[in-house]
Amino acid sequence: MKQKIKNMIYNASKDAYDKGDLPSSDFPEIEVEEPNAGSHGDFSTNISMVMASIQKMPPRKIAEAIIKNINDPDGILDKTEIAGPGFINFFLNKYSWHPVLRKIHEQDALYGASDIGKGKKIQVEFVSANPTGPLHVGHGRGAAVGDSVANILLFCGYNVEKEYYINDSGRQISTLGRSVFLRYKELFEADVQFPEDCYHGDYVRDLAGKARDDNGDKLLSMSEEEAISYCARFAAENILSEIKEDLESFGVVFDNWHSEQKLYDSGKVDKIINDFRKQNIIFEDDGALWFRTKDFGDEKNRVVVRSNGLTTYFASDIAYHQDKFDRGFERVIDVWGADHHGYIPRVSAAIEASGHTRDKFNVILIQLVNLLRDGEPVSMSTRSGEFVTLRDVISEVGSDAARFIFLTRHYESALDFDLELAKKKTNDNPVYYVQYVHARISSIARKAQERGISDIVWNDAAISRLTEPEEIQLIKTMARYPEIVRCSAENMEPHRITYYLMNLASAFHAYYNKHRVLTDEAELTLGRLYLVLAIKKIIRNGLSLLGVSAPEKM
Repeated sequence: MKQKIKNMIYNASKDAYDKGDLPSSDFPEIEVEEPNAGSHGDFSTNISMVMASIQKMPPRKIAEAIIKNINDPDGILDKTEIAGPGFINFFLNKYSWHPVLRKIHEQDALYGASDIGKGKKIQVEFVSANPTGPLHVGHGRGAAVGDSVANILLFCGYNVEKEYYINDSGRQISTLGRSVFLRYKELFEADVQFPEDCYHGDYVRDLAGKARDDNGDKLLSMSEEEAISYCARFAAENILSEIKEDLESFGVVFDNWHSEQKLYDSGKVDKIINDFRKQNIIFEDDGALWFRTKDFGDEKNRVVVRSNGLTTYFASDIAYHQDKFDRGFERVIDVWGADHHGYIPRVSAAIEASGHTRDKFNVILIQLVNLLRDGEPVSMSTRSGEFVTLRDVISEVGSDAARFIFLTRHYESALDFDLELAKKKTNDNPVYYVQYVHARISSIARKAQERGISDIVWNDAAISRLTEPEEIQLIKTMARYPEIVRCSAENMEPHRITYYLMNLASAFHAYYNKHRVLTDEAELTLGRLYLVLAIKKIIRNGLSLLGVSAPEKM
């Protein structure tokens, strides 16, 4: 509908120029907004003020010229008015909204989809937690955001691939191997000194027990270096397997799992370092190799190979991001924890040095999750007996509640996640509030079927009965959905859809509490069934993009 109004304004401006009512044919981009106050119409534009300097006319005179030349062949306008310094307000008649319902029913699961992506190849890399321990609540928020962003981009015409980057190389994996081996030794020897810098979680003891079950005391006869190397691989593989299970139970399935170690094994890290050395982008100083990140906007140069010959994480990240573009991605999106904010300039520098523009690289930063129970903070220490793992959160509240609540706020804002609230079957629980709309409409449809009403299709007489203010408001809200999805894709902000669904649910609940859907009048009943079934389709579509189910019964 908004596009129809834009076209109307453009055509009126063009006609006004052709008739001499406007002196210039230079028309800027037309912006149309939905006013907050209903008294300002259904749509409003400031085009007259924007055009004033071009047309060299007072805005109100421009507005008069546009309104004079408005052509409304479909008869959707009730009236137009000029407000304030030159705003044009458009008031639509209630019947003009009805075709939105037909569009929703015809497009069904594709309502809200678009082709703004034009098949552009995009990679979304998210979670990418080191396989040194189980996923925690913060990883869960990152998983929900990354997966939903990918779903939305795909729905908007992008060619999307979801990837998990496995940090299976370096010091942390070595530390994991040493931690598991020491716990393994404890199972055979009473007195083992366990360093502070090792991993202390109970899961390390569990892994040591598995290593004993698989190997007996065989590891004790190996050299310590061999045993630690074995334990590192063994533990990382087991942890990664559990991470995959947790993510699948959370509805997250990756297209690709990319190993850091394979970047080294394939020679890609050495190659990129040598290439940059030849270009003098990487230089040697005091026995170490440095990347000239300062030349590309970073605050200082960064080490890629230490003086002891060991590479830094930055070295493999340079190769990894180059590899992404080598695989044909036109844009890469990384989802990181907020504590990685300072890492963005150096990776951006590496991408620019590789010959790619910075606008092809986006980073989504995920803020912390504050875990609560009945409003009280939950201890984030496993030693206290409370949990922090994503697996336990899913087990307690379910995947749907976890995903939806993770997406109720912008990812740049900290999030309070109340476990007890997430389990409530009340309107205070946002996911229940939205899912219940889908279930309730499903129940209405079943009752209609029991009455012999099953073929619910467009019927002019039935649809014309939809004239209640709440009905028109519901249709207006549904008409906004495609724009919400498009904006969500353009800004990589899935919370826009969550917020929209909660507003749609609120409008439905208000309508349902005031009006019966199944009435004693056949035409009115058919019209209202057509209306609420359109709502059901949008709720299903929106929840699907968020990775949340749409239950038929609750």
